[in-house]
Amino acid sequence: MSYDFSKMTDRRGSNSLKWNVKEDELPMWVADMDFQTAPEITEAIQKKVAKGIYGYTIVPDEWYQAVSSWWDRRHNFKIEKDWLIFSTGVVPAISSVIRKLTTVAENVVVQTPVYNIFFNSIVNNGRHVLENKLIFDGKEYKVDFEDLEEKLSDPETKMMILCNPHNPIGRIWDRETLARIGELCYENNVIVLSDEIHCDLTDPEYEYIPFASVSEKCRKNSVSCLAPSKAFNLAGIHTAAVVVPDQALRHRVDRGLNTDEVAEPNVFAVEAAVAAFESGEEWLNQLRIYLKENKKIAGDFLEKELPDLYLLPAHATYLLWIDCSSITQDTEELCDFIRAETGLYLSAGKIYGGDGRKFVRMNIACPRERLKDGLQRFKRAVKLYKNV
Repeated sequence: MSYDFSKMTDRRGSNSLKWNVKEDELPMWVADMDFQTAPEITEAIQKKVAKGIYGYTIVPDEWYQAVSSWWDRRHNFKIEKDWLIFSTGVVPAISSVIRKLTTVAENVVVQTPVYNIFFNSIVNNGRHVLENKLIFDGKEYKVDFEDLEEKLSDPETKMMILCNPHNPIGRIWDRETLARIGELCYENNVIVLSDEIHCDLTDPEYEYIPFASVSEKCRKNSVSCLAPSKAFNLAGIHTAAVVVPDQALRHRVDRGLNTDEVAEPNVFAVEAAVAAFESGEEWLNQLRIYLKENKKIAGDFLEKELPDLYLLPAHATYLLWIDCSSITQDTEELCDFIRAETGLYLSAGKIYGGDGRKFVRMNIACPRERLKDGLQRFKRAVKLYKNV
């Protein structure tokens, strides 16, 4: 079956967070795709709708099997049924795990620039953020292991949140890097909370490596958050999985998720996830090809039309991380200008910490006609900005 990702979709008037903008504005910010999800998922949800009764829902064996089979088949990682806990989302799970596995005023390490909601989950729960700033050499990022070791050795540091693959830089962490992080955390009794929500959105010839699969120490000392929400555009369905191989750690996480009331599915959450993992594979394969082509179009355009800017090479996510330091040291101002002049809505990089203030993030998970519109608006605004 062939799927049409170039079909223009209209999300205005649908209470969409992303599209809650003015009529002439084009949102390319939040990590939410403008593609309809796999029709196999829609069909499964419609079958549930047709029953006309939307009562309390259990998590059946079918869900455990679907998740486990997907990671075994796609990512060469066998997840045991006992390791899995349902959650209403990755972010609720992260906040719950922080509350359960750390105490107020302890430190949580993050590698910046990184998904900004991590900061909220840490600070809103009374913990301290420790930034292990990724080193940018003008071409790519790498981990500052000397700094990481220093921060992990602090007796007040109890957790590290790993973003694998990394948002916003689109980096797929290699096995050696993951193993070294795992070793350092294990030696310092720091639990690794691995957010792997973007794992299925890699370029077709690339695959991510589940953190818990790397070594015995990684397996025993980790909590991994998984979901079909990014890959299949199901964020509003609120369906995710938490993987905790170690029994003692899993008991604590399970109690935390249940105490926080984020371990029970809504009426569509199970059906949507099972349909994605059992029937959505070909749709996802074609989506990844389409997204790679979108990345190439965007990269070629920026190289030709806006050579002052630098697009960071990336093999995961549908988010472009664009270095604008040649024209500004404050992309908040730049993004405000772009939106005011052209209606293009991008994410300023400051919210991601680290050196993010020099970057903008652009979401290119949209039909190609919309992507080209966004690129033209970006070009027009940047040229105006440079002449101000």
